[in-house]
Amino acid sequence: MLPVENPMSSSHTRAVALFALGFRQFCTGSLLLPLFGILTCFITAYIFQPDDIHETHCRVYNIIPSISAITGVSPQRYLWRICVAFHIAPRLLIAHVYYAHYNSIIMQRPQSERSHLSKHLRFCFWLSMVEIGTLCGVTYVSNRENYPLHEKIFIGFMISSLTYMLALIRLIRAIRPDMTPNEFNSFRIKKALFAVSIVSTVGLIVFFLKHRLLCHDMAFSWFAFCEYVVASCNMAYHFTAILDFPNENLIVGSGFNVQLSSDPIVEELPTVRQKTD
Repeated sequence: MLPVENPMSSSHTRAVALFALGFRQFCTGSLLLPLFGILTCFITAYIFQPDDIHETHCRVYNIIPSISAITGVSPQRYLWRICVAFHIAPRLLIAHVYYAHYNSIIMQRPQSERSHLSKHLRFCFWLSMVEIGTLCGVTYVSNRENYPLHEKIFIGFMISSLTYMLALIRLIRAIRPDMTPNEFNSFRIKKALFAVSIVSTVGLIVFFLKHRLLCHDMAFSWFAFCEYVVASCNMAYHFTAILDFPNENLIVGSGFNVQLSSDPIVEELPTVRQKTD
């Protein structure tokens, strides 16, 4: 993007934007990468490598391959790793933006509440970091290369992901009793996705045990189906960022008067009050 002068800047400083991108578009592009990767890996592996992706230690009938199976064969593993590589850096930035956003809200709360809420926010942030780290782990440590380690990292990913979902929902409930319509829709979607994720995780565990211990036909297919549901809910949960930040922008430039998020800003917007349970 060509440099542009900001007419709203101080008369003594020429504000130049070297690059500008809507945060909504930034989130959309980065968060759709894993979906594109999984769909491409699934379709190509199912068509061209059905024997490789349906193979299990029980040798039972199976029609749905797991995510680890479709992203563990070649050349799909390379596409998946590329998609995750381009996905991780934006996820780190999004996590920091969420932290700054909710921290600015906490700073407007009564002094007696700030300490507890700040600890809760830091807990959410580090859970997000663990989730991103374990996503890297399950991506770059293939189940075909090191299954025991892959399995342990996958368990870590599931625990950190679900815990983060719940912790963030509880944080939002605590700090935003009055929400804008976008925030309310995002909050409602987050709660629904978390509920579906919990149910699917229970199914995932049950069918995995049936497959591993009893070698039931189709048990692994049901396990894989639950895995896809969990993955889809995880992607959709993070995709709600487009509702949380609909008008923000990423700007690289100089000469702008920047208002830090730690400085409280009171903005009059339409709100929707949460129903108390």
